[in-house]
Amino acid sequence: MKKAVDIKIELLPSLYLKTDGTFDYDKAKDTAGKFAGVCYDPEGFNHLKNEPIEKTNRRINLTLNNGHHSVYDHIMITLNIQNIPKILAMVINNEKQYTTSEKSARYTKVDQKDNSFISDEEIRLYNKWLNIFEQEITKVYGKDFGIAKIRKLAQENARYFITVFMPTEMIYTTSYRQINYIASWMKKYQNNYNIEDSFENKLAQSMDSFLQELDKLNILEEGLLQNEKNRNISLFKKSNNITKDYYGEVYNINYKASLAYIAQAMRHRTLDYEITILENKEYFIPPIIINNDKLIQEWLQDMHSIKDVVPQGELVLINEKGKYEDFILKCQERLCTSAQLEINNMTKEILINYKNDLVKNNHYLANDIIKYTKGARCTFPGFKCSDDCHFKEGKRLIRKV
Repeated sequence: MKKAVDIKIELLPSLYLKTDGTFDYDKAKDTAGKFAGVCYDPEGFNHLKNEPIEKTNRRINLTLNNGHHSVYDHIMITLNIQNIPKILAMVINNEKQYTTSEKSARYTKVDQKDNSFISDEEIRLYNKWLNIFEQEITKVYGKDFGIAKIRKLAQENARYFITVFMPTEMIYTTSYRQINYIASWMKKYQNNYNIEDSFENKLAQSMDSFLQELDKLNILEEGLLQNEKNRNISLFKKSNNITKDYYGEVYNINYKASLAYIAQAMRHRTLDYEITILENKEYFIPPIIINNDKLIQEWLQDMHSIKDVVPQGELVLINEKGKYEDFILKCQERLCTSAQLEINNMTKEILINYKNDLVKNNHYLANDIIKYTKGARCTFPGFKCSDDCHFKEGKRLIRKV
């Protein structure tokens, strides 16, 4: 497969980093093999430290071959991943077992890099709308926000024009088992994607580059790559069937939001998200221009002109499910002036729908959820804000940026 994107991965310092910068999988497997003996060794781990290497190796081979891989979760790996397409970062972030620190398009201006998927036209439209948003935000909120805040909010809205394959950077920490499991699911995706589909083709090529980097670093372990349970990448919905919305102790809902939105939403790892790419393209419209028909028409025309690059403003069908209390935790983070506006507004909409359904059905949680429908999280019972925004529209959840 042609290497279409030049992802670079560097292993950061750990107990399992060799002097040449590669992963010391022999040492990692030896550690995991000893950990595997704790469950039945009467003298505990200290006794296992000095056991014969042959005994440890037998246990390593046993655990690798019988699917008892949990001991390899003790081995943590931290990667400095550079030039990774945003959509591939979303793919691995949706697998939940990780910690990540990722470059933000809200706080940094989008630049065109060599060998990236960002086109000249995307950059032109990004800069065009960056200027428009600065003007529109200044008109409405010039007395409330300084120049730096207005620029950040303009960047947040202009980035909808940039492809979801834009290169980004992230520090990513997960376990030895999990990174191999993710690699196995990527291999499965590569074996089953639609080669005629431009989106799937680009994503498969990006995965190939990612896997090549893992291989260079000695991270891939055949025993952990078997995918015995035949699992898939979790981000993409496997069926076209749309389930009925349900609200109760658990909830299951379907709605449309942008690719930029789902990148934010999936960070709530207690909730589950799947997406379906829409055949008929639709695009998110920023609320700051929602009352200006001329700008709306221009926005949609510009979006449609670059539809083939899959801009982050493209809407996808999202299936979200989880427990009631975990949704409330999402509200406690996203119903805030500092939160990205699209996810703030969508979380508010889901919250209202949730409340209305519980009230309609006389559900016992109805009295509880009402407490969270009076405004931003600073109005929630027991919540204490450490940095009051003093922004009334934000607290009332009616802001436009």
